[in-house]
Amino acid sequence: MTPRRACLLATVLTVIAGIAAVPAAGGWLVRPLERAIDPSLTVTDRDGRALRVFLSADESWRLPADLDRIDPGYQAMLIAIEDQRFNAHIGVDPLAVVRAVGQMIGAGRVVSGASTLTMQTVRLLDPRPRTLGAKAVEAARALILERRLGKREILALYLTLAPFGGNLEGVRAASLAYLGKEPVALTPAEAALLVAIPQAPERLRPDRHPQAARAARNRILLRAADAGAITASHAAEASVDPIPTIRRPMPMHAPHLTRRIALAAASGTASVATPVDGDLQRRIEGMAAHWAETLEPDAGIAVVVADATNGAVLAHLGSPDFFNARRAGQIDMTRAMRSPGSTLKPFLYGLAFDDGFLDPRSIVTDAPQRISGYAPANFAPVHIGELPAADALRQSLNVPAVAILDRYGPARFVNRLRATDARLELPHATDHPGLAVILGGVGTTLEDLVSLYTGLSGDGRVRPLVISADQVNRTDSRPLLSAGASWVVARILEEAPHPVHATRRRGGPIAWKTGTSYGFRDAWAIGVAGNRVVGVWVGRPDGTPRPGHYGARSAAPLLFEVFDILPGSTRLTAPMPAGSDTPPSLRPLPPALAYFPPRDRLPGGTPVTIAYPRDGSEIERPGERPIALRAKGGKRPLVWLIDGRPIPASPHRRDAAWQPDGPGFATLTVIDAEGLSAQARVRVRGTP
Repeated sequence: MTPRRACLLATVLTVIAGIAAVPAAGGWLVRPLERAIDPSLTVTDRDGRALRVFLSADESWRLPADLDRIDPGYQAMLIAIEDQRFNAHIGVDPLAVVRAVGQMIGAGRVVSGASTLTMQTVRLLDPRPRTLGAKAVEAARALILERRLGKREILALYLTLAPFGGNLEGVRAASLAYLGKEPVALTPAEAALLVAIPQAPERLRPDRHPQAARAARNRILLRAADAGAITASHAAEASVDPIPTIRRPMPMHAPHLTRRIALAAASGTASVATPVDGDLQRRIEGMAAHWAETLEPDAGIAVVVADATNGAVLAHLGSPDFFNARRAGQIDMTRAMRSPGSTLKPFLYGLAFDDGFLDPRSIVTDAPQRISGYAPANFAPVHIGELPAADALRQSLNVPAVAILDRYGPARFVNRLRATDARLELPHATDHPGLAVILGGVGTTLEDLVSLYTGLSGDGRVRPLVISADQVNRTDSRPLLSAGASWVVARILEEAPHPVHATRRRGGPIAWKTGTSYGFRDAWAIGVAGNRVVGVWVGRPDGTPRPGHYGARSAAPLLFEVFDILPGSTRLTAPMPAGSDTPPSLRPLPPALAYFPPRDRLPGGTPVTIAYPRDGSEIERPGERPIALRAKGGKRPLVWLIDGRPIPASPHRRDAAWQPDGPGFATLTVIDAEGLSAQARVRVRGTP
């Protein structure tokens, strides 16, 4: 540059500065500074970490910068390298201009620039060809921008728009793509790399030009040490750190939930916070991927974890693999309308307890019955006979549940559940609820079931699920059960037989219930422990039957595995409700509730029972002679089993002979022609 051109540049900058100082400088100078920034929408977890980032309208990754969440060392290094007097100048640095002009005069070429971070921000807001005139306009606009925004706002704007190669804009997008993390805490090597890339974004992309990126990073480290931003020893150590050589995909956790949030967000929204526990979400996604490998290639999994105290969704999985077309991975199975199987039974029992016509100790009858023209059957082709209502719920017996629903009223039951905002759909909109509702003859979703089960965590009130962090503290809830009924039902479910296929490594009791829809299309498991509710669905999204796959086998093991990774404090048994000093099991049972009468029994007479030996008895073995077994009632032929294995017996007699293998305990079972059964657990003493 000739001396004449250098003088011309200084004169132009002075004139422009004077123009910018005049309030009526002209809209052509100001308008580009008012351009709205189109951000990428970021959906975050409860700690502010990105669950998923969506492309902006112009298909860029552009994440708004928050200086409080960007490493201070990186900010100091950036200012030391790009604009040492950033915090002191007014948008244009006169000393830098004089230095740059002097270097150009001496060398006859551009040696160093005079652009401040404010001028670079202006250029990012309104890109122009790199000419002398454009430089002057940038200087004028920089002065205006400094009058409109504070230093922190200008720096945040620069860190939002700075180019980092490809469609990456801003330090957050670059840090996620190249380093796999938010720029909250950076090493000196990482900070230097992020300072270097914007100087030549395409030429210094580490995923395409790692050697050039390494050299540029190391030059920044040396300059930072010279400027006092880091020590010389730290610069030397950082210079040998490896350079990232891949560009990572943006975070994409809870894809179905975040997609729902993005579709509901207003245009231009930069961030939406959720109550999701990011660490828990990632662990459940890994677990589901592992479990999916054990299923058929067309089967899917859905999981929801919620805080029972406020309905906050802590983890959400709509499918095990969002991009797996064969598993219909993009369908959100937490919101798919499916048959819930037996998962609504706990609420029926609780409502019956509240209604006063049933007690957990009431004797109900599990025998073939015709109830209002409907003849239900159990999941297993056997009947137990008479047993307490609590045991009928634990064993999820269908016949007693239908009889209880008949007494309570199907329409009333459905309306009570709907009053909590639970979605329940009958097969046809004009249908009236029938008795099959309690066995899965209604449609609902996993999210609705998890919401309903929040009502078993304490006060009997149902909390709607919340997916936005700003709604977590709202007090919305709907009454369903009394606190006492909720507590009793949860304690009953805590004592349900442990699923054979599930393992438990730690934690306290879980109140859990399974369900299986007709044709083995849906396998469910829902559990409550302390202040957490977990719901699991396993099945095929297209509704194809999966014979042999039922709730206790396919869904319960994953339910227990999820509870195993929840904090231990969430697994404590809830205390009895206030004012309930005596456990319900110790209170006198009113005579009117001792027996819940069955409806019209189907042909077959008195249910079969074991007359000898009685349940719980001890038998002295009579030498080598067999032990006589006698049944009472039931329709012949009868089948006898010892520990699940049949023994020879005349099918038309009510007695049989049993030759024990030796002393010890044994379970005796007799089954009649109608599928009714009876059991007795006995102990044999003596020697063979």
